[in-house]
Amino acid sequence: MANETANRAAFDIQAGYCAAMDAPITARVCTGLAESIDRDSETGRRTLDWSGEPVADALALRLVGGLHALHRAEVDPALAAVFSRAETDPTRVVATLKATLIAHDSALLPWLDGPPQTNEAGRSAGLMTGLLHLATRYGAKFEVLEIGSSAGLNLLIDRYRFDLGGVMVGPAGSPVKIRPEWRDKTPPDVAVEIESARGVDIHPLDLSEPAAGTRLAAYVWVDAVERQARLAAAIAMVHDGGVDLVEGDAADWVEARLAEPQPDGVTRVLMHSVVWQYLPATSRERIRVAMDAAGARATVERPLGWVMMEPNRDLHRHEVRVRGWPGERPMELVALTHAHGAWVEGLSAPYETRDYVMRRGAYEKD
Repeated sequence: MANETANRAAFDIQAGYCAAMDAPITARVCTGLAESIDRDSETGRRTLDWSGEPVADALALRLVGGLHALHRAEVDPALAAVFSRAETDPTRVVATLKATLIAHDSALLPWLDGPPQTNEAGRSAGLMTGLLHLATRYGAKFEVLEIGSSAGLNLLIDRYRFDLGGVMVGPAGSPVKIRPEWRDKTPPDVAVEIESARGVDIHPLDLSEPAAGTRLAAYVWVDAVERQARLAAAIAMVHDGGVDLVEGDAADWVEARLAEPQPDGVTRVLMHSVVWQYLPATSRERIRVAMDAAGARATVERPLGWVMMEPNRDLHRHEVRVRGWPGERPMELVALTHAHGAWVEGLSAPYETRDYVMRRGAYEKD
């Protein structure tokens, strides 16, 4: 069980991740919060008394999201200076954050109620990389099932334009073009045709409500100007064309979807990104068992695939892993990726098959 010391330390740990991902302002905020949080506000007391695992629960990023939302609402000039390059003095940053926690206690407290929903469209570069690998085995056509869809931005994977090291996928005229820095081996240059894309989330964000878009934007770090622009464009695409997204339990939904009839010549694929850590252990096991059972039933005419882009806490990296049925090949590590998709590193066969993601459930969210 966590204690006050561990809960404070989670902010310093997150600061390190932010600094490593070229987000110095957000790193400064996290470092300042580690010192400024006290028991003079309900938000501070709840943070210090957090009973869960603070790193795995993304405690720091819950509070940072709330502070960023305040900054974006332009309600506090002193906080605005912290969320820009105008205020860098550590002592003044701590003092400002301490005052903000008290002055905006009621606005910040609800941000601790649930984990961040970053729903980063850039992560679909890793997911598409996995689909390209499956396409070499089973053909171009896919039926995509996504868990932890948040607002459904990665359900637009068939409408984005990808440049993956020169491998072009998706409509050329898409308003969202995803071109990560590509490292090492390029993915297979094969066709991908996504016949359908459906998703589920325990608490989906309805982008028809302006507050949902505001919430998503708050979870994008203030340093990440390109990500903010991409988010706005992706939200506009949802407004224009919609997504097939429902509210529900991931394990229940996966079991139900796998039981549905599957058309010939279409690979059914479960995909997810930075969500596995948030599922209860019982749900993760149910999904694994359901996929194994469906895999045993898979045929050449009706294949099954699994594509994930998840953090590996043991090795401090984000991994793209792929599994397909029929076939005896285990889950394979085909690429490494930046947490937000800024770069992707393609790997070469023979692929690593140690399933860190499947073995552990608690990873840092970004």
